[in-house]
Amino acid sequence: MYTIILYAHMLSAVLSIGPFFVLLPLVKRMETAFGDVLGSHIITFKSATRLVKHAGHVLVTTGVLLIWQGPWDWGTPWILGTLAIMVASVFFLARAFTPTLRKFGDEKFNHLQLVKKLNRSLWIYIFLLLLMLWFMVDKPVFW
Repeated sequence: MYTIILYAHMLSAVLSIGPFFVLLPLVKRMETAFGDVLGSHIITFKSATRLVKHAGHVLVTTGVLLIWQGPWDWGTPWILGTLAIMVASVFFLARAFTPTLRKFGDEKFNHLQLVKKLNRSLWIYIFLLLLMLWFMVDKPVFW
């Protein structure tokens, strides 16, 4: 059973990180997109973040099960580091994408500034996810 949970955990990690790399070229295209094309890009962006959110739920659930069934305890440095980054990333994700995507429909906001903000937020979130991935794979000992 542990192996199945581990596989589900790894698959959900891929589904939590992978879509953001697909969004990088999409954000580039959003710089010049307007009207229906921009709308379709925004829908794609929202769909990808929704997929990541749900994959994240599976990731957390399977992570808890792996700690419960595995050889590590909650006080292990790489687990505590992952949890700290995960909590920060949840707050970041809630504020980074959806509010910015909503502003595209408002005429008083600068289109290119919003795209730049999305791009910056995307890279920050990718960094946070990759940092957590490193903690889970390498299991560094900090203390």
